[in-house]
Amino acid sequence: MKVLIDACVLYPTVMREMVLGAAGEGCFTPLWSPRILEEWARAAARLGPDQDAVARAEIALLQDRWPDASILPRDGDLRRLWLPDEHDIHVLAAAIAGHADVLLTLNNADFPRHILAEEGLRRENPDLLLCAFLDQTPDRIRRVADRVLDQARTLSGEDWTIRRLMKKARLPRLGKALDARP
Repeated sequence: MKVLIDACVLYPTVMREMVLGAAGEGCFTPLWSPRILEEWARAAARLGPDQDAVARAEIALLQDRWPDASILPRDGDLRRLWLPDEHDIHVLAAAIAGHADVLLTLNNADFPRHILAEEGLRRENPDLLLCAFLDQTPDRIRRVADRVLDQARTLSGEDWTIRRLMKKARLPRLGKALDARP
């Protein structure tokens, strides 16, 4: 399954680490466009110039790990498509150009399901998609969650629980499901 990942999923960190961890475990093939990556870097830069540098370094690592993930939208798609927010057309166009099955986003209102269905795509929320992967491949997602939790504890110095960390990362259903499983 190919999944085009919107910028709002790539930034913030914990959500990105969970989603890309699932990709790294073979749950799906990630896709994005250069513009989506640039949106991530600009969002990070709002927190300070050092965060811009961190984001760009992380982007370089992603591009190295998944060299075929970057998709350029086609001009014809950019001209013909319509969405409630015209600034999101590039995301849909990249998903079409990359032959994605899923557009992973938190922006439900900006990507109406009926418009995506006309293009052979479905919209998914990261929390629900990761829960589905947990049901299908619990060992893989548990490994990812354990790595993310360990990293959060190390970087923050806080004694996070998986449920609290996932809730903070806007993945509450995943956190609850992980907490309920041994």
